[in-house]
Amino acid sequence: MEKMEKMVRPLPELQVTKCLIPAWRDIPNTSLQSKPLLIYHSVFDFASSDEVRKHLDTVGAVTPQWTYSMYTTDHFHSTTHEVLGVVAGRAKLCFGHEQNPDRYEPTVSRGDVIIVPAGVSHRLLEDVDGGFAMVGAYPPGKQWDMCYGGEEDAGKVDSVKSVRWFDRDPVYGHSGPVFDV
Repeated sequence: MEKMEKMVRPLPELQVTKCLIPAWRDIPNTSLQSKPLLIYHSVFDFASSDEVRKHLDTVGAVTPQWTYSMYTTDHFHSTTHEVLGVVAGRAKLCFGHEQNPDRYEPTVSRGDVIIVPAGVSHRLLEDVDGGFAMVGAYPPGKQWDMCYGGEEDAGKVDSVKSVRWFDRDPVYGHSGPVFDV
């Protein structure tokens, strides 16, 4: 556990970006729960995919399920919040939908952690360096779905309201930015 603590930026030094994104067309974004998209900048100090997975498992707020890039198609999840730990490269991402004038387009890099609330549309815009990869994790027992904001997803949007927020911060446990929203 000591090695894990050394690779995680101490909470008092952490810089966090918080972003509320209004609903756009059939995509709720952060409007239904008023929980912001969160980016923890440089939280992991050169951690490998396995080390990030192990840390998230140890904290226990989420269960890592995959290591991959991000889909290039705008999509959101109606059943769960998503935690993305960047383990390789840099990428420009889009949150809120690429046609939404209120979208948010950050560039993220290795060591960042992104907390995507249920209902927030997201996609990869550009893999800046090539080889961009993230560990994707979800609260225990939760399974993600794929929604694209069309009529076929209309019945799923209301379920976003009932997705429980985190009872522990996915990186820091019993304290952390998820409690400051």
